[in-house]
Amino acid sequence: MKLRVRFTKNGRIRFISHRDVARVFERALRIGGASVAYSEGFSPRPKISFGLALSVGFESDAEYLDVDLAAPVDLEAFPGRLTESLPDGLVVEAVAPMLPGTQSLQQAIVSCDWNLEIIGLDEAALAQSVSELLDSDEVLLHRDRKGKQTVVDVRPAVLSLKVVGPTEDGVGLAASLSTDQVTIRPDELAPLLGENVELGRARRLHQWTNVDGLQLEPIAAATDHGRKPHVRDIGPDELVAAQDAATG
Repeated sequence: MKLRVRFTKNGRIRFISHRDVARVFERALRIGGASVAYSEGFSPRPKISFGLALSVGFESDAEYLDVDLAAPVDLEAFPGRLTESLPDGLVVEAVAPMLPGTQSLQQAIVSCDWNLEIIGLDEAALAQSVSELLDSDEVLLHRDRKGKQTVVDVRPAVLSLKVVGPTEDGVGLAASLSTDQVTIRPDELAPLLGENVELGRARRLHQWTNVDGLQLEPIAAATDHGRKPHVRDIGPDELVAAQDAATG
């Protein structure tokens, strides 16, 4: 059995690294009684693969991992059992069996939705900066990769931006950012909005895959928290259907 797992990462746990999260889940799976399959070879490793890494300090309502199990589990009880073995702030919300041939998370995810806190601009100034950026044909970002400076046009990676109002320390910004081909991280976006602009709190709300012209969440399952599986048309910004409507 191969499962796709959706979990959240919120609160103080946001300060542990992506690698540490992987170690925590390996331990939780053992404690929870899951019989994880291992790779072959001289140094066998558990067959667990994660989606896009989440930067230290960022929170998320939509993290994913894939795990191969050597024996089946009770899918209804599994999220609760696994959450009980995780530290506070990591909550498994849904699991689903994966069909053969399903793309890996790294291959499948094409964009992410974010709730960002922008510090250094008031609401009107941020709205003006957002408008100017979206109207630009080119947005150049300087990156330092292994000591080598590169300049990348990241305008194609900014899919949508919307000012959503004041926060405790700044102004909220809803952002949809590409993770496919041309990419940009939230901490790279903030300085592009003005001098002395910083990124405050950042929360990943959704990760999206592209399936037959629709953006779908990597798994579709209702959760105990009342969230419904989302399917979004790539054109409009709004969510347009539940998954069963899209697949029917």
